[in-house]
Amino acid sequence: MSNLAYETDHEAYTVDAPDPNLQSLRPIPRISIQAFCDTESVSNPIERAGEDRRMAKTHLKVHMGGVATAVEFYQTAATPNLVIVESSAEPREMLASLEQLAEVCDPSTKVIIVGHYNDVWLYRELMRAGISEYVVAPISMADIVSVIANIFVDPTAEPLGHSIAFVGAKGGVGSSTIAHNVAWAISNLFENEVVVADMDLPFGTANINFDQDPPQGIAEAVFSPERIDEVYLDRLLSQCAERLSLLAAPSTLDRVYDFDPEAFAQIIDTTQRTAPVLILDVPHVWNGWTRTTLAQADEVVITATPDLANLRNTKNLIDTLKQLRPNDKPPVLLLNQAGIPKRPEISLEDFAEPLGVTPAATIMFEPQLFGNAANNGRMLGEMDAKSPIVETINELAHVLTGRREVKPQKKSGLSSILERLKRKS
Repeated sequence: MSNLAYETDHEAYTVDAPDPNLQSLRPIPRISIQAFCDTESVSNPIERAGEDRRMAKTHLKVHMGGVATAVEFYQTAATPNLVIVESSAEPREMLASLEQLAEVCDPSTKVIIVGHYNDVWLYRELMRAGISEYVVAPISMADIVSVIANIFVDPTAEPLGHSIAFVGAKGGVGSSTIAHNVAWAISNLFENEVVVADMDLPFGTANINFDQDPPQGIAEAVFSPERIDEVYLDRLLSQCAERLSLLAAPSTLDRVYDFDPEAFAQIIDTTQRTAPVLILDVPHVWNGWTRTTLAQADEVVITATPDLANLRNTKNLIDTLKQLRPNDKPPVLLLNQAGIPKRPEISLEDFAEPLGVTPAATIMFEPQLFGNAANNGRMLGEMDAKSPIVETINELAHVLTGRREVKPQKKSGLSSILERLKRKS
């Protein structure tokens, strides 16, 4: 991915380099997991794995104590879908102790052993005994998630589409407009199927921006989750362009839109199975379902304008997402509506410094281009394909889909806009 897009101040925002194997994993299904560990060097990465967004549907409990503790525990308790047990015993002693565990485990329970002996004979004997996997310590958080995925995720399943959630640091910053234009650019530049989900049910603007008036859309899916499958989803989609479809918001106030935290999970999962790219247009509200959506998206993009309220809100969002997504990259930050005449602004450097995240792009205030596009139900690229802003949108499309790196030293549309902002500040 782009060095520019993810350049960070490591003192302010420390994050491990994302494991490429971890990034490609499908979410783990809704299973119960219990771990019995002898050492903190094993229990800590397992606990961290439980915090990963790919494990969001699982229920994980970590106990201290190895095989003996597990055997005692399951004398009176039902076994979960998966048991993870650490054993530092030598191979033959380990096999003997696992026979006791087998006596108290349900036949359907999967078992992962974390051992301290790299022994081929031991591995073969464990596999013969029905153990699902043997992992040699030391282990990492990514090791645990990957092993669980190998057991519970169908290897023949089609890869999931890439979900990108756009959210504004404040209302009116243009997050929806940027999201819709990036979606259009991805579908147009790369000939990818893209679905835009307008999640602002009372006030969504995607139908206006794409000049659509569909009779149904995302509301029907949210209010009838039991009906959601790929056939039903196809009926709800409105075709905006050859490879761009829309799950439109009703944009009406005839009902209230109070949802539980998992309300959108089913439609997001189903949509990701049907399209390579899913753009989530998340409204500027904070509740259970927006929190869940941002926590579980593959990528998060925050749009802000260069003023104090946006800086505060962006800082809160970045700090919260760091806690919700400890094993993922920082969110991509975009500065929009920069250079409004006579409006005092925070400079690019001063805005970025307390965040520890450098904006991936700065988009200048161009009211005529944006206004004409909005009033005509067209995308920016349809109005003026040669605009520097359109070039910036196109570069963002490349960055967010991992197609190329944006080099800050190149004299691209992106860098020229940054230079114009510096001259104005």
